[in-house]
Amino acid sequence: MLRVALVRCALLGALALSAAVLAAPGAVASTGAPPTPAPTTAAPPASNGPTVTPKVTICDKYCDGRDPALAAQDRTAVTATAAGRQLSLHLDDSDDMGWGALTGSSAGDELWLDRSFDAGRSWTSGSKIGDTRTPAGYPGWRTLMFNVDDWNNNGVGLLRACAQAAGGTAITCTDWRRTTWNANDRRAAAATTLMEDYDNGTGLFDTTGWWNSANALTAIIGDIRAAGMGSYTYAIARTYDKNLSAQGGNFTNTYNDDTLWWGLAWVAAYDVTGDSRYLNTARFDADHVYSYWDGTCGGGVWWSSAKTYKNAIPNSLYIQLNAALHNRIAGDSAYLQRARAGWTWFRNSGLINGQNLVNDGLTTACANNNQATWSYNQGVPLAALAELYRATGNTAYLDQARTLANASTTSTVLNTNGILHDPGEQPGGGGADGPTFKGVYARDLAALNATLSDHPYTNYLKRQADSAYASDRNGFDHYGLVWSGPFDQSDAARQQSALDLLNATG
Repeated sequence: MLRVALVRCALLGALALSAAVLAAPGAVASTGAPPTPAPTTAAPPASNGPTVTPKVTICDKYCDGRDPALAAQDRTAVTATAAGRQLSLHLDDSDDMGWGALTGSSAGDELWLDRSFDAGRSWTSGSKIGDTRTPAGYPGWRTLMFNVDDWNNNGVGLLRACAQAAGGTAITCTDWRRTTWNANDRRAAAATTLMEDYDNGTGLFDTTGWWNSANALTAIIGDIRAAGMGSYTYAIARTYDKNLSAQGGNFTNTYNDDTLWWGLAWVAAYDVTGDSRYLNTARFDADHVYSYWDGTCGGGVWWSSAKTYKNAIPNSLYIQLNAALHNRIAGDSAYLQRARAGWTWFRNSGLINGQNLVNDGLTTACANNNQATWSYNQGVPLAALAELYRATGNTAYLDQARTLANASTTSTVLNTNGILHDPGEQPGGGGADGPTFKGVYARDLAALNATLSDHPYTNYLKRQADSAYASDRNGFDHYGLVWSGPFDQSDAARQQSALDLLNATG
């Protein structure tokens, strides 16, 4: 669902007169949702008194403070038990608003909402909203309605309901939830959840790193292309403008794979916007990394400016970016020559082992170092070869890609009971880099699958997506590390990987 234009809030003053009204919470439950996590009992930031109003009233389709009696829909999103009372969060999906309700309450029970714009990690001063107390003689009470999102400021939000029994000290909150606004199917929900981690101030994704942010932006662009939902297109220009001068400038730094990830992100940005500045930056990045190609080990680019390691990921990315540039620049021959030379070197370098899996890199003696066969090292060559086929029409590139893809989709090292895992992957693990790997693999396997006329990897990708959706997702559409489950924790890299997977499958 695309954002709609802001509606002026002429009724706000009148609606404020109905500050909180008796409610019997609705009983419409969402379908297909994962199990509801246990309610949190951690206290939100302390207030200065029983009545706290938001610092800034948000106005989207309607303004904060709307009477729930006017809600077009009432979906009970999540419940919790608070000192014998039932606490519930209600959502109006059609208007992107929510409210809290208590049943079985007593006079003086306090009820409010928390609103978060950073994936539920914090709810800063002023975000305790709708604070109210149950009057004497009422068995139930509810807050007014408040917006989940802040469209005018590109704020992607969450709500939860909280309560404190009169005379008590314990605070109980429901789990966080959001409306189905921009989240009406599993792919859109994953994209919107990833945008909860987008920092409008930095133009990067919180909870992950520099190169991971390039992949997160690429996943958002992938969603725009796959689903046609343009709500988050603003992130492309904002990321570019805020970071063009960062690090080494033009999205370069001392690590060539980082530079190449960003170069590919700007190719994707060019594809959806047609803005030549993105293509020009991708060219700059490719040219920058080309300066690190030399004759050590017979060719290939170095991993970093230190020139101590020739490894798989920068070289496969180098092939992909150069071939992609050729396919978008009329009359080019230089980028195609680089891509062809890159693949010839890669194929003969020893990086591909006897099982047709790609190990991490080469030793100082230019031999395969037998380090882990990370999933992204299997994926990027597939997209690179698909781009080379597009550039040349040479089906030998597709034959080579199919050989590699068959190996990685059937490898017991990478697949346990048919579900993709990186070597040694465990819930809570992955470090700073690992959570990005499987999403890259899914994205690039999907690029090859779309190029092959028989689409042989459709069922494999769908199996991964169905498993992640069923077993590795929490109640507000955050995904964890292990696609076979259980859900462990959320961050932007984990979410990016899931979105890349869902972009490939819907």
